[in-house]
Amino acid sequence: MTSPPTPAAARLVWLFDVDGTLMLTNGAAREAFAYAARECLGIEDDLADIAFAGRTDPLILGDVLRKHARVLGPDEEQRFWDATYARMEVLLVPGRGRLLPGVTDLLAAVAHEPTWVTALLTGNTVRMAAIKLRAFGIEDRFAFGAFGDEAPDRNGVARVATGRAAERYGVPPERCIVVGDTEHDIACARAAGAAVVAVATGVRSRAELAAHSPDLLLDDLTDVRACLAWARAVEDGAGG
Repeated sequence: MTSPPTPAAARLVWLFDVDGTLMLTNGAAREAFAYAARECLGIEDDLADIAFAGRTDPLILGDVLRKHARVLGPDEEQRFWDATYARMEVLLVPGRGRLLPGVTDLLAAVAHEPTWVTALLTGNTVRMAAIKLRAFGIEDRFAFGAFGDEAPDRNGVARVATGRAAERYGVPPERCIVVGDTEHDIACARAAGAAVVAVATGVRSRAELAAHSPDLLLDDLTDVRACLAWARAVEDGAGG
């Protein structure tokens, strides 16, 4: 892993979503939330009707609580999260889920560029993201992150991410690239003033993503050369 560039040298920041973009966990998060709901709240529900893709973990919990007309105090909520994280550790055994096509090569290529920074922009909480990244061996690939427990919604998380890019590296939002697999990733990039790559590797089809007009639309991340060429145009102010 190449060390991140110094603040004076950085010119471009990549902000990667996790689920459906970097990896698939085959429904592990939904199972973990359902387990915690049963163990901590006495709720028997597989949560099949709760939307997970592209949303923050706290908003997902909010949907579960509204569905069952429940309100949690701070201690109860902490117990819920602790149970969820513990269950994720159990569920993400070797062989469950996978990194998506092109991810390893693209992360390596971005890290090799002396003026580029690799970071996270995810709806996962800090602890949930760490569990997933560690399970697939990529926890050390990112210089920083912005997470679902740091803002009220995904647009806010994106603003946290671009704010950190500016504070740490002097990189403005227009030289940040959000990479994600849902319309929420596209919307949050727009809200934060960043460019956006949409990949049809999650639950949204290429046509569904195209309807939201991302700057670059890909089936997956395997064409690393094309990704890098487009990113260089963003770095030079010609992308988007």
